[in-house]
Amino acid sequence: MSRPLLQVKDLRVSFSGKEVVRGIDFSLAPGEKLALVGESGSGKTVTALSLLRLVQDAAISGQALFENPGAEPAADLLSLPERALRGIRGRDIAMIFQEPMTALNPLFTVGNQIAEVLQLKEGISPSASAQKAIDLLASTGIPEPERRANSYPHQLSGGQRQRAMIAMALACRPRLLLADEPTTALDVTLRSQILELLSDLQRQNGMAVLLITHDLNLVRRFADRVAVMENGHIVELGAVDEVFSSPRHPYTRKLMDSKPVRSVVETSIPAAELPPLMQASQLRVAYPKPIPGVKGWFKSGEFVAVKGASFSIAPGRTLGIVGESGSGKSTLALASLGLLEFSGQLRAAGHAWSRNAAGNQAIRKVVQVVFQDPFSSLSPRMTVEALVEEGLQVHEPLLSREERRNRVEQSLADVGMSEQQFPGLLRRYPHEFSGGQRQRLAIARVLVINPRLLVLDEPTSALDVTIQKQVLGLLQRLQRERGLSYLLITHDMDVIRAMAHEVMVMKDGEIVESGSVFEVLDAPRHAYTRILVAQS
Repeated sequence: MSRPLLQVKDLRVSFSGKEVVRGIDFSLAPGEKLALVGESGSGKTVTALSLLRLVQDAAISGQALFENPGAEPAADLLSLPERALRGIRGRDIAMIFQEPMTALNPLFTVGNQIAEVLQLKEGISPSASAQKAIDLLASTGIPEPERRANSYPHQLSGGQRQRAMIAMALACRPRLLLADEPTTALDVTLRSQILELLSDLQRQNGMAVLLITHDLNLVRRFADRVAVMENGHIVELGAVDEVFSSPRHPYTRKLMDSKPVRSVVETSIPAAELPPLMQASQLRVAYPKPIPGVKGWFKSGEFVAVKGASFSIAPGRTLGIVGESGSGKSTLALASLGLLEFSGQLRAAGHAWSRNAAGNQAIRKVVQVVFQDPFSSLSPRMTVEALVEEGLQVHEPLLSREERRNRVEQSLADVGMSEQQFPGLLRRYPHEFSGGQRQRLAIARVLVINPRLLVLDEPTSALDVTIQKQVLGLLQRLQRERGLSYLLITHDMDVIRAMAHEVMVMKDGEIVESGSVFEVLDAPRHAYTRILVAQS
């Protein structure tokens, strides 16, 4: 048995005296795939970043012995001089960061960023590095690699940016790849493609992979071994099949039991026979698109994002919309909120959207939205009280200050947040809460005006499995108690099974299949639906 490629001994990481990684030990063999799983705050990302000493203002102790061919003994990454460690970063050990949009430089094309790594680490010429950057992009399966190499990060889709990050990480053929949540917030088909890509490249290059994730399905399909982290400790470590089939630690069992559970009001009345709260017929959304060449001087073309969608949402029911990135589902949601121009018919609570903002106020009291990322949708400058009461100031301006505060406190209590749990709750700011707690604040913010329909745009895609289950349970309870209707946009089939009564499948702007959730997911008729179900 050869020596481990990486051997971590008694790794401890602390910030201002508070320990967040508490003496963990693990090893990684050459060519092995080890998954580090746990909830947000368990210490898994800090563990990976600390191996390359990329954590700012942290006190790091212990050993991280990295086997270097021809070098005796192994190099300790935690005690190497910065200059020596800089030579290892990117060349021998590379990292795929969680969010490529923030990890990639917005001022340079992705080709230039990949070429820069090759020039710095391998000393090859600018022309050779530019061509190799194109070859690397092609190896990740990105379409039109020559054109994409000249694109800036914002011009690429989420999946394409993730592929560009992978190409950059693999530019120097590293022996160890640290992959931090490489598929978070990607749809099921992209997630499967990225997973297959990493597996293929790992086999071709013989590199080891340390995968940081909270996606247990990803672990089951990708990893050889799994280490489960809780509060800075590794509580269970073993082969994937062994840990998944018979988890020993209570925390591991808790993670395994976090699959969303269906708990919605089922009725025997078909949705088509119920009076609709929202109804659309032949809804079409198009964006202007420049035409290349001389023709573009005189007219512009169009890109049709939604092509004649028809649907209805009954009171107390959930319509789920699934599809890949770019399928048009988020565009459909924005049109349903009256935030995009559209053609066709769309009515909410008996009213049609108007181009006059004042004329839409009555509909906006009925139809509200919960966005995917509450951290970006909640103003960081507003307190909890100001955020939650904002809708009351618009829709019920005659309420007294005391009445507004009572409504705010009741709305917060409805989502499970109280002054007893969070002292000074109303005076706190969004950054003082976890991701799941911020999502609860976002839900309280819309509930305060007593809407009847919520548009949920990927409400749990970036949350841990345990927090996701809690938020879905909250939404299910609110639907039962208040009779709320939901338009649910998601790429997670487990969420659809748990929440939806009816489901529509979108591809390239068209609805290719629709019906009850059990009809569509248990007996899909369209080939594309079968692919989505299989890959989930």
